[in-house]
Amino acid sequence: MPFLIALAVLVIEFTPAHFIYTGPLLTAVPALAGVTMGPKGTTAAAALALAISVATATYNAAWGSLQVYTNFLALGLVSVAGFISSSTVQARRQRELDQVRRIAVAAQDVVLRPVPGRLGPVLAGSLCLAAGTGARVGGDLYEAVQTQHGVRMIVGDVRGKGLSAVRAVAAALGAFREAVHYDDDLVEVMNRCAAALRRQVAVPGAYGQEVLLEGFTTALIAQVPDEPVVQLINRGHPPPLLLHEGRATPLVPAVPSPPLGLEDLAPGLVVKVENYPFVPGDRLLLYTDGVIEARNPDGEFFALPEIMEGMPAHTTPAEFLEQLHQALIRHTGGDLADDVAMILADRLGSEPRTPPGGAGAG
Repeated sequence: MPFLIALAVLVIEFTPAHFIYTGPLLTAVPALAGVTMGPKGTTAAAALALAISVATATYNAAWGSLQVYTNFLALGLVSVAGFISSSTVQARRQRELDQVRRIAVAAQDVVLRPVPGRLGPVLAGSLCLAAGTGARVGGDLYEAVQTQHGVRMIVGDVRGKGLSAVRAVAAALGAFREAVHYDDDLVEVMNRCAAALRRQVAVPGAYGQEVLLEGFTTALIAQVPDEPVVQLINRGHPPPLLLHEGRATPLVPAVPSPPLGLEDLAPGLVVKVENYPFVPGDRLLLYTDGVIEARNPDGEFFALPEIMEGMPAHTTPAEFLEQLHQALIRHTGGDLADDVAMILADRLGSEPRTPPGGAGAG
C-alpha cells in the first residue's frame, strides 16, 4: 500500500492532474510502512517519498515556497516516527517469537526425548530432524525403553505434517511408553499404539472445531532380549538395516503388513513377530523414509546401506549418527524434503540384566 500511494502521487504530479495537493499523500507513505513493514521497509518507503518530493518540487519549480519546506518537515517527522514504531513492533514480535520457541523446545523434549546411551544389552543413540521448520518434531516418532522383557524400540512416520501429525506422534508414543512395561506380547504393544491412533481420528481443537488426524502411520517395533537376536514387527515401515561384519542388510519382513490405520485393506490380518540374529558387535539402524528418500540436486536417492558400510567401525552410536547426519546434509545440500528420525543400537556381549532404573531400583 505505501508504494501504491507513492505511485499514485507520481501519476498525479507528472500529469495534468498535478493541481491536486499531494503532500498529505506522501506523508502517509512512511506512516503506513511503519505499521505494515519492518525498519528496512520503512526506511525504503521514506527514501522513496523523499525522492518523489524532490522530483515534484523540481518539476513544478516550487523550490523556495513555504509549502515545499512544510511538506519536507512533515515527511521527515513522520518517517522518524514510523521507523521508531516499526523497530519497536519488530523487537516485541521477536521477543514473543523467542518465547514461543522456548516453549516449543520444552514441549518437544517431552514428546521426542533423546534415548539413553546405555540400555541393557545395547548402546544406543538417536537423531531427529524436522524438514524445513527448524523444529525437532514433525511427523516422525521414536523411542527406546529398557523393560523386563528386553530393550524395546519404536520408529514411526505419521502421514502429514503440522499440528495433526504432532498429535498423532504424542498419541502413539504415549501408548508405546505405557504398554512396553506391561505387555509380554510384542504384537499387543503394536496393537496398543494402533488403538491410540484410532482414538485420535478426531480430537477437539480450538474454538470447538474438530482437528482431523492423518490417515495412517507406518511403524516398526524392535525388541532386543538377552539372547543374541532382535525381534521385529513391521507395519509398512522401511526395513531396519543390520550392519554385520561390515555389510548392511535390510531386515525385510517375510509377510508385509499394512501401516497402522489401514487394517481394513488387509482382512484377516495376522501380525507376527520375526526373529533375526543380532550378535555382539552388530549394529542395528532403525530409520524413517526421510533418510532413504532424500535426494541430491541430480535427483539421486541417499544410498544408506553403502554409506553405513563405508563409515568407521569403532565409533559410538552418537558419533555414528552424527557422521550419518553430515553425509545426509552433504547429499541434499542441507535441504531436507522430509522429516528424519533414526535410532542406532550396538549389540554388546551377554551380561546379567539390570532392572529398569538401575541396580538399586526397587
